Amino acid sequence: MDPLIPINIVVADRSYRIKIKPEEEEEVRRTMKEVNEKIVEFKTAYAGKDLQDYIAMVLIMYATHPVTSGGKIQIGLAPFLEEKLQHLEELLDNSLK
Repeated sequence: MDPLIPINIVVADRSYRIKIKPEEEEEVRRTMKEVNEKIVEFKTAYAGKDLQDYIAMVLIMYATHPVTSGGKIQIGLAPFLEEKLQHLEELLDNSLK
């Protein structure tokens, strides 16, 4: 098994520490940047919603669109994203309790 490295990611101004493979770091950071940009876009388009609503909108968008913003299909990334998004959802659920 490949060694995992810990990194901090930020989603909607909250920091989360996750462990990933070193070769995935660049892609994870790029994806998290896109996620945060989409959250800001949704905040602008749908004023007055709860922050969790914006996060859910972004997660739904990523889960239902296999094409990234660059127009390339990410074949091997889908299971990776699903796992990380599920982990983020669990962290958010736990923080609301």
